[in-house]
Amino acid sequence: MEYCPTSPFWLGLLLPALLFFLLNRWKRTKLPPQPPAWPVIGNILDLGIMPHQNLHSFRAEHGPVTWLKLGSVNTMVIQSAQAAAEFFKGHDLAFADRKCPHALTALGYDQGSLAVGRYSGYWRALRRLCSAELLTTKRINERAHLRQKCVDSMIGYLEEEMAAKQVTTEQGIDLSRFLFLLAFNVVGNMVLSRDLLDPKSKDGAEFYDAMNRFMEWAGKPNVADFMPWLKWLDPQGIKASMAKDMGRAMKIAEGFVKERLEERKLRGEMGTTNDFLDALLDYEGDGKEGPRKISSQNVNIIILEMFFAGSETTSSTIEWAMAELLRQPESMKKVKYEIDQVVGLTRKLEENDTEKMPFLQAVVKETLRLHPPLPLLIPRNALKETNFMGFDIPKDTQVFVNAWGIGRDPDAWEDPLAFKPERFLGSNTDFKGQNFELIPFGSGRRMCIGLSLAHRVLHLGLATLLYHFNWELGGGLTPETLDMRERIGITLRKLHPLKVVPKKRGV
Repeated sequence: MEYCPTSPFWLGLLLPALLFFLLNRWKRTKLPPQPPAWPVIGNILDLGIMPHQNLHSFRAEHGPVTWLKLGSVNTMVIQSAQAAAEFFKGHDLAFADRKCPHALTALGYDQGSLAVGRYSGYWRALRRLCSAELLTTKRINERAHLRQKCVDSMIGYLEEEMAAKQVTTEQGIDLSRFLFLLAFNVVGNMVLSRDLLDPKSKDGAEFYDAMNRFMEWAGKPNVADFMPWLKWLDPQGIKASMAKDMGRAMKIAEGFVKERLEERKLRGEMGTTNDFLDALLDYEGDGKEGPRKISSQNVNIIILEMFFAGSETTSSTIEWAMAELLRQPESMKKVKYEIDQVVGLTRKLEENDTEKMPFLQAVVKETLRLHPPLPLLIPRNALKETNFMGFDIPKDTQVFVNAWGIGRDPDAWEDPLAFKPERFLGSNTDFKGQNFELIPFGSGRRMCIGLSLAHRVLHLGLATLLYHFNWELGGGLTPETLDMRERIGITLRKLHPLKVVPKKRGV
């Protein structure tokens, strides 16, 4: 039969085939619901200055899985506990990669990083090393006295500040400064076996300042992350600024390493591991001998990352907990009563005491539910094309898991916007990655490796503050007028630092 494209016979064959092709194509490219997008920039403007809050607001209209086009970057947002469970339990490996911010490619930081490094043999070996040498339960237990020392120092610094300034309710002190000292020195003792900061000395102050700037640049919105063709231009100068401040921090870290190498020569104990830096140096090599060898550059990067990850997140969480308790006097009374019942009035509060304080533990959980340190966690990246909850997710899709929004998921939480520690009493819900309605530290392969350490410091730090002092709001504030607005950077902090008046208790 002669071919004629308009004949009824050929039309009868071609139309079903064309329809089948189009339907299959639609199925293979079925994406999650997406808000209307602008040409070129896509949904960038929808992020606003508080991306976690704005994305959460999309859930009512677009459902628990949202699709965004951020410039040229495909992005999926997980917005419910149910979607998070499917993501981490069913597709963890497919999304085990990271989407690294452009700023953190400065000086090759991403090549040695545990937090933002690509999923690879080197990354897996590095995670095993960090788990075995720094963050096993045994090692964390062995260093309880170091955490106790750091907490005691914080209490001493607060008492000195009170005596020196004779703090009044009109004035108050900035609690966040002392909490950061605590967290920074805990990491310093775990990694380097020494304190790096105190309120008066200049030792470590340069490192602290460089790390502060590092975190500022890491949290700054960068158009180059959304439009990769602009990376070479660095239009906002963020990568250049990051390279400058990161370079300062890495030079100081390199000084720590050189100092330790000299100590090791004097000790003559090259095989002995006393702290995390010693462990890293036992694995140091040229970086070309396989994943069990770590280059000197990457040793410096890992040291930086331990301070970066371990100080800001812990200190901000304790600050939020104190703010919530000051807004809820009944909760403050309950937790102080529990602490007094466990510890009494004649001895020192110790870390293992907090294991007998269910209401204190509930306060920490409720704080992390409402104020996760990383509200969108660290972005994941699709290693391959994946079918997720009926949607076809392309390779190299960036994934935000909105831990802040999931903590407010009305399907998972009753009265989700209220601070109610009581909701956790008698409940097995925890933040260790298996209860997907509460995932401030993530879950799966890329879960925060420092969770166990953070758990100890959060409970010990908060309990000690409440045991030693009675607290009032400073700056003339009341529980009703305390500003709880957020400031987004690399972590979620209070917009205005918490001003408080500590008064020594007679214990």
